[in-house]
Amino acid sequence: MCLLCSLLAVLMVAMATASDEAALLAFKAQINHGGLLASWNRSAGFCSWEGVTCSRRRPAWVVALLLNGTGLAGALSPAIGNLTFLRTLDLSFNSLHGGIPASLGRLQGLYLDDNAFSGTFPVNLSSCVSMNEMVLDNNKIGGRIPAELGEKLTSLTEFSLSNNSFTGHIPASLANLSHLQILDLTSNQLVGSIPPGLESIQNMQYFSLYDNLLSGMLPLSLYNWSSLEVLDVALNMLYGTIPDDIGSKFPKMKALSLSSNHFSGPLPSSISNMSDLTRIFLWKNRFSGYVPPTLGRLGVLQYLNLADNRLEANDNKGWEFITSLANCSRLQILELSVNPLGGQLPGSIVNLSTTLRDLSLTDNMISGVIPAYIGNLVGLTRLVLANTSISGVIPESIGKLKSLIQLGLYNNSLSGSIPPSLGNLSQLNGLIANNGNLEGPIPASLGKLKNLFELDLSMNYRLNGSIPREIFKLPSLSSFLDLSYNSLSGPLPNEVGSLANLNRLILSGNQLFGKIPDGIQNRIVLECLLLDNNSF
Repeated sequence: MCLLCSLLAVLMVAMATASDEAALLAFKAQINHGGLLASWNRSAGFCSWEGVTCSRRRPAWVVALLLNGTGLAGALSPAIGNLTFLRTLDLSFNSLHGGIPASLGRLQGLYLDDNAFSGTFPVNLSSCVSMNEMVLDNNKIGGRIPAELGEKLTSLTEFSLSNNSFTGHIPASLANLSHLQILDLTSNQLVGSIPPGLESIQNMQYFSLYDNLLSGMLPLSLYNWSSLEVLDVALNMLYGTIPDDIGSKFPKMKALSLSSNHFSGPLPSSISNMSDLTRIFLWKNRFSGYVPPTLGRLGVLQYLNLADNRLEANDNKGWEFITSLANCSRLQILELSVNPLGGQLPGSIVNLSTTLRDLSLTDNMISGVIPAYIGNLVGLTRLVLANTSISGVIPESIGKLKSLIQLGLYNNSLSGSIPPSLGNLSQLNGLIANNGNLEGPIPASLGKLKNLFELDLSMNYRLNGSIPREIFKLPSLSSFLDLSYNSLSGPLPNEVGSLANLNRLILSGNQLFGKIPDGIQNRIVLECLLLDNNSF
């Protein structure tokens, strides 16, 4: 009897081994692999095949199939479900398409992200009761998220379905996933409210519902996740206020993103108690009041975007936070546009970290002048001070911003001459300074901006003199050149024919005269040419 049992066990193992080989060959038969799976043939044991991992015991069977980022294309054969002991399936970053097979054995890790899988979510995947991680990001899967997942896959620590086409509500059964650490449902079409009862999840670290159609308030249970590091619910229709004690609720928070919703109320000063915060994204809401002056305590803060809210400041109060942000030595982005910020732009803004790359203050009521030492911010790649009441001159020190790529100084009351030091901004792509009170000649030094592809100095009215011929020699000027409605005079230089890639040339409303150079007719990519209201 013992001998018979042994023989039966050997036979069953042999059958399982043969089944594994057959399943792998069936998988290969539906895949365009570009020669990667050439080793997959019966002349060698399948445990030596590319991407195949077998158990250590003998006889061996397949426990993992790891072929991520190997250029595979085609459909995923249902025969993959015949790999009885398969625990990890990683086919991410390929070009696989079609549906996901309904049965995939006893998987613990499933990684099919960054492919082109479509169809609906296979309900039978909920039979993988030992599943720890399921990552299906960046596919074309649609339909509803099955409620069965939350009822059976209670061992899940990561559940990620971002960038798909899922619809319907977030299943309330997800509250049963008590071991969940990562939940990412970003960029789908989910509707309704965030389900309550999530407090049973004790170790949540990453929670993202970014870019859906969700409404309602954030459940109070979310504020019990003391382990949370990333909270991202931006681009929805959520509303409510930020609790005054949020700083004590999330001691490990690194990124807080509530952008493009309907949140309102003041920004609690306790935000500054979340000492690990690197990113605060609150743009396009209805937050009001003053920006907390304690933000400077966030020593590792890198991104602060408060644009498009109802935040206030004036000459008496509200700008203290700018001074405090000088303590944030890693700050890279400061976005304050589209707020009713008033009063003079504080001079302390030049004390911000030299790591600052993006400074934007547009569409507000700021007055005063651009600080003379704005050139201290040598790390800036983008500086936009537009649609404000800022006046005075453009500081000469702006020429020290050698990393600047975009400079926007439009729709202001800036006056005086254009500083020749702008010619030092060798990385500049765009210079937009229209609709102001600039005066005097256009400096020939702008001809040194070899990377410039758009230049707009229109509607300054008191800009005069001739157009420097150096501007017409700029090799990258391709988007547009707009010098309209100034007081420029003289003939149009023959070098205008050198702008081989220019799409739009707008010189209307000046005092230019003489013959239009013949070379302009050879500009075959020119789409818009406006020379009206001159004396050509």
